[in-house]
Amino acid sequence: MPFCGPKLSLCGLIISVWGIIQLLLMGVFYYIHSVALIEDLPLEAHYPTPADFYAAADRAYSQNAYNCWIAACIYVVTLVVSGQQFYANSRTTVA
Repeated sequence: MPFCGPKLSLCGLIISVWGIIQLLLMGVFYYIHSVALIEDLPLEAHYPTPADFYAAADRAYSQNAYNCWIAACIYVVTLVVSGQQFYANSRTTVA
């Protein structure tokens, strides 16, 4: 039973696919510690030693990578729901 129309379900499909691709790639780049993403890490301004900074940066990179992958999984759920709605709308006929 469709609860959204064909245009909304198609929009949900497109946005879900794009979100999955983007978040998976961002998760990979955080996982490999991409220097370009260091500004997005929740780091303090000063650390007592460089070792403390590297440890905090490693934890922040890993946490952001996991957050991106979790969000990509949520987009997979949205993709499945949108796909089901698109299929349900395509099966209904207007008489």
